[in-house]
Amino acid sequence: MKVVVYSTRSYDRRFLDAANAQAGGPLDLTYFDTRLTRHSAPFAKGAEAVCAFVNDELGKAQLEVLAHHGVKMIALRCSGFNNVDLGAAARLGIAVARVPAYSPDAIAEHAVALMLSLNRRIHKAYARVREGNFALDGLLGFDMRGKTAGIVGTGRIGLNVARILKGFGCDVLASDPAPADELAVLGGRYVALDQLLGQSDIISLHCPLTPATHHLIGRGAIARMKPGVMLINTSRGAVMDARAVIAGLKSGKIGHVGLDVYEEEGDLFFENLSDTVIRDDIFVRLMTFPNVLITGHQGFFTREAMSAIAATTLGNLTAFAKTGAPLHPVSVEKLAPGS
Repeated sequence: MKVVVYSTRSYDRRFLDAANAQAGGPLDLTYFDTRLTRHSAPFAKGAEAVCAFVNDELGKAQLEVLAHHGVKMIALRCSGFNNVDLGAAARLGIAVARVPAYSPDAIAEHAVALMLSLNRRIHKAYARVREGNFALDGLLGFDMRGKTAGIVGTGRIGLNVARILKGFGCDVLASDPAPADELAVLGGRYVALDQLLGQSDIISLHCPLTPATHHLIGRGAIARMKPGVMLINTSRGAVMDARAVIAGLKSGKIGHVGLDVYEEEGDLFFENLSDTVIRDDIFVRLMTFPNVLITGHQGFFTREAMSAIAATTLGNLTAFAKTGAPLHPVSVEKLAPGS
């Protein structure tokens, strides 16, 4: 089966080729580094399937082009599928599959790394020492032990964050419409979202992007938070209203922000823009704050996670080639991806 793979980098190709070889090379993989858009969708002409990533565009217009060129399946090499018009895919007879889980440890550990870096100003200290500045002024942090950490979304990633933070001695609160029994075993407890917002020193977001969670962290939610709260988002960018966060930073209500995702990241992340002018004024404003730390959607980027993503993606594609159904389908009835 011929598969066109969009939004690839050298590391994507390396792991996908390895997984394909391990499976006996059943797939004919053609790689493009360009994102899947309405303009690049015709690249899939003659392919039975395409493989897409988090920032590829899979709305009605793009899906119609893919269907016109004979595509019958979309294999997402990620867990989220908020960028796919599932209703249009179903009407066009295009199956959609995803990677429901790969390495929840990877993203959980990255979220905690952002917390620790912000708290102890590791990024600032590194830059100072490189310049021969060993002064400690402005680097004062706090003990994690005894602090209250709020986790919004307790899927596999959220539960791993809870486990790590309990190890630090934090009091872990959580909010999720589908509570997990494992949280109590880890020593955490569920509370209403408003209570979590009002009591947490650190708030870490691990929920999917749905209509209900779009801009969940906005002006109203920020107003209910403790002064100096630390916000961490490694889930989806649009869960957080960046303009509201900037207002919170300016007022001092928010003490630290760590982001691995951004609402308009499609034109920024996974690209080297060091020689260009970034035209997103909101993103540029966020980067001016000394208490904001942003990474470019790298939370998933470990050897273990990349290997698992490639293996599951290849499994979805080969199953579809053999039976007409992927291993991990996404149906129109699904409301949101697991976190």
